[in-house]
Amino acid sequence: MAEFTLELNDDQKQVRDWLHGFAAEVIRPAASEWDEREETPWPVIQEAAKVGIYSLDFYAQQFFDPTGLGIPMAMEELFWGDAGIALSIVGTGLAAVGVLANGTEEQIGTWIPQMYGDADDVKVAAFCSSEPDAGSDVASMRTRAVYDEAKDEWVLNGTKTWATNGGIANVHVVVAVVDPELGSKGHASFIVPPATPGLTQGQKFKKHGIRASHTAEVVFEDVRVPGHCLLGGKEKLDERLARARERARSGGERVKNAAMATFEASRPAVGAMAVGTARAAYEVALDYAKTRTQFGRPIIDNQGVAFQLADMRTQIDAARLLVWRASWMASAGKPFTAAEGSMSKLYASETAKSVTAQAVQILGGNGFTREYPVERMHRDAAIYTIFEGTSEIQRLVIARTLSGMPIR
Repeated sequence: MAEFTLELNDDQKQVRDWLHGFAAEVIRPAASEWDEREETPWPVIQEAAKVGIYSLDFYAQQFFDPTGLGIPMAMEELFWGDAGIALSIVGTGLAAVGVLANGTEEQIGTWIPQMYGDADDVKVAAFCSSEPDAGSDVASMRTRAVYDEAKDEWVLNGTKTWATNGGIANVHVVVAVVDPELGSKGHASFIVPPATPGLTQGQKFKKHGIRASHTAEVVFEDVRVPGHCLLGGKEKLDERLARARERARSGGERVKNAAMATFEASRPAVGAMAVGTARAAYEVALDYAKTRTQFGRPIIDNQGVAFQLADMRTQIDAARLLVWRASWMASAGKPFTAAEGSMSKLYASETAKSVTAQAVQILGGNGFTREYPVERMHRDAAIYTIFEGTSEIQRLVIARTLSGMPIR
């Protein structure tokens, strides 16, 4: 287990600088175009694949960094470039985490490489959990998976929504209900292989921010997947469901469901994304305040502006510290006894919203136009307090963890 440190080692610094260079030279110059087009930036993803950023090997190296800082460091630098394009580059990772969190070694080795493809034939993957009537309320999920024992197949029916890469993905990871009587404990995750009949893309959403990232509904109509596409396998599922039924009868401890296992693993990474966006907006505002002259002096000479920038930087650094702590704890196998993962996501998300809003204010009328990037950054930042658990849900998780009470 690596000791906690705030100092990146030489290898980490080299990776950080490499990612920052890619974000500055490739992502940021393309940000405005793809935001306006509201399309998946395939050329940028392909460039990321060519240099090795969009690849299973790269994310595996960062994921298994013993300090736990590889992933948050990577997320911060890429999202410093642009949130929409960066999410298109890293969005496959949520599906990969879903397989890592719930799958067997064979499933991990089989499906995750197919999620990325290669530099000559780039692929993406989608994690499908939210539904039109089941976002934060996962117990209301309706997508069903029924086992056809005669054919050793699972039959999926339902509609998922807010799926990053939904419908355009090579591989879809889908959370579905296998035992409705168990509520959220009766869920399981499935792989839907490429070109499986019955899977179609529904509505593609036109969004307020992160517009370069594809977000859509995914419809499942009698989608049949082989038995080996159940993540973890049927024997493990049957054992888990049996324990859940016994605990339900005895009033025992709760069992985590498949979607929550994925979200818990990814929350600090989302916090790091938010830190990257906040840092980008802060840097633009700082540079502007030092060069914009009013009443014969730079506006940073005014306490009203200088104090805003001081607060912005303080919040960003505090958010990064919470993200790094949670990431190190997860890597070291330390339990989140105070919901540290949710703390990091909550604070970093709220920081991104407030810092980008302050950046717009410092730039004044210029900040409200698309001629300056803080307008886009402010729009992008709104998503962090919503996806992968709203700020309200994070507070609920933290409160329940601290009190041990079923706060509602």
